[in-house]
Amino acid sequence: MQLYDASIAPLIRNLQNLEHILQQGEAYAEQKKVAPEVLLNSRLYVDMYPLTKQVQLVSDMSKGAGGRLAGIDIPQYADDEASFEQLYARIAKTVAFLEAIKPSQLEGAEHKEVVLTIRKVDLTFTGLDYLEKWVMPNVYFHVTTAYNILRHIGVPLGKTDYLGQKR
Repeated sequence: MQLYDASIAPLIRNLQNLEHILQQGEAYAEQKKVAPEVLLNSRLYVDMYPLTKQVQLVSDMSKGAGGRLAGIDIPQYADDEASFEQLYARIAKTVAFLEAIKPSQLEGAEHKEVVLTIRKVDLTFTGLDYLEKWVMPNVYFHVTTAYNILRHIGVPLGKTDYLGQKR
């Protein structure tokens, strides 16, 4: 399996599934006549990030992975989304960035050194370890948390909403 197939394709799929989950949440808010901000600012527990931040983190992890593995600049976003529409636009920008990455840009990236500085601590990975042990677990965690926030509120989501349709 090529690194491109193990990274870019599942990152795009997760972003698309996340968008679908958000659409279900937006439809639920409209149906129940709940202000969208209620859902966007909801969290599972007081010390956890709200729904909006969960989406931003999925986007950041995804574009960070694409950029670092391809050796290109990572787009910077302001983290100022305050509506479903703005979150969809962020997801679309992230997907477009990932779709622009060619498989040839990731050739050999599984062996390249990736250094992240998190809370003033340097974490050093090979490209493959970075993808498998940092990026994908974080993406799945934040997509799952977004799903769980909406599900906890009462949005009628199921496993196929999380996994997406067969493609």
